Amino acid sequence: MAKNLKWQDDYWLLLMQIYLRRPVGVKPMYSREMVTLALELHIHPQVLMEKMKEISSLETPRIERIWQTYSDNPRKLARAARLLREMAGFGRADEFYNGVELNQTWEKDWEPLPENERITPVVLTLVLDLYFRLTPATMVRNTPEVQELAQLVKVGTDDVVELLEVFQHCDPYLNRRDVTFSPLLLPCQSIWQRYGNGDTEELAALAEKLKVYYA
Repeated sequence: MAKNLKWQDDYWLLLMQIYLRRPVGVKPMYSREMVTLALELHIHPQVLMEKMKEISSLETPRIERIWQTYSDNPRKLARAARLLREMAGFGRADEFYNGVELNQTWEKDWEPLPENERITPVVLTLVLDLYFRLTPATMVRNTPEVQELAQLVKVGTDDVVELLEVFQHCDPYLNRRDVTFSPLLLPCQSIWQRYGNGDTEELAALAEKLKVYYA
């Protein structure tokens, strides 16, 4: 998340566009449109959701004025948003955020892995959640949960099975003695270190939020 980031009034236009899309209201934090805007602005989706709640409650006079100007005129709002995006340097951390220190760790979670461009750390997180719901014997192609997750995130069932297999090598309780040469071992180990030794219920809750992106 950006450190010492100052919210720009112009951002309300982009956020209001999403708020006004049907069904009108605060959108899930990890909906595709929220994540897309978050990546564009280099601002965590959680921050955007909190700002969207301010729109919902018309929390400030500034928001009220923007609401009065644009809420009944989506074309005018679309034009204003388009002009904003046409600004030189918009969306570029080195220009648009001059003097702001950035920490883009959360953004990398949505970027394809160099080891497999079909997979992102978010997908690894969802597979790890599935891992804790299955037993090694059910981590196979014909298991319905494996097929459902593969379909949801639009990867092959073999990809999901491979990741489940790799996570077995990360699991200290299985204590597997064989060696895996999968290039996905290091990314899986990184996700395991973040979530594998924690509360599986918290991981499950996070996974349910992340799945909204793929819905």
